[in-house]
Amino acid sequence: MPETVQTKEPEPVVVRREPERDLVSWSAYARPFKKRTRQFYVTAIAISSVVGLILFLAEGIMPVVLLIALIFLFYVMNTVEPQTVEYRITTRGITMAGKKIDWNLLGRFWFSKRAVDELLIVETANFPGRMEFVVKQENKEEIRKALSSYLPEEEIPPSALDKATAWVSNKLPDNN
Repeated sequence: MPETVQTKEPEPVVVRREPERDLVSWSAYARPFKKRTRQFYVTAIAISSVVGLILFLAEGIMPVVLLIALIFLFYVMNTVEPQTVEYRITTRGITMAGKKIDWNLLGRFWFSKRAVDELLIVETANFPGRMEFVVKQENKEEIRKALSSYLPEEEIPPSALDKATAWVSNKLPDNN
């Protein structure tokens, strides 16, 4: 007579949720910020005026209105000092100014420098594809250690748009 194999009923899996705890926290500006000189604005307006004239001759008034709006936004972003916000890296994700992004929505991370600010850049699964956090130099290694437990540290090569933006910004005065 063939032996029957008795199977045990699987035991239920008990998932214990660990309470969220902070790994690293720091306060910094909400975005990179550098005060610009008068010469910078004069050069930027001169370049955009030439581009605006070309756009007006080629397409009409609407692209020029868009260009003026972008110049105004750029001016405001560079003259109004950003607020200081609290950043936290926790066991469940990254929190910036009270808004949390879970680990499952984050990819790689790397550090970069823009103007005078050190930045932590984290790849995201949703639009716009990455988040930038202003970090203080003294917190950089502590942040790297905390993030390395959850995300790989790997810099993404710059896209064509990133390269074009860097080229244009290097041509403007007082933008090093």
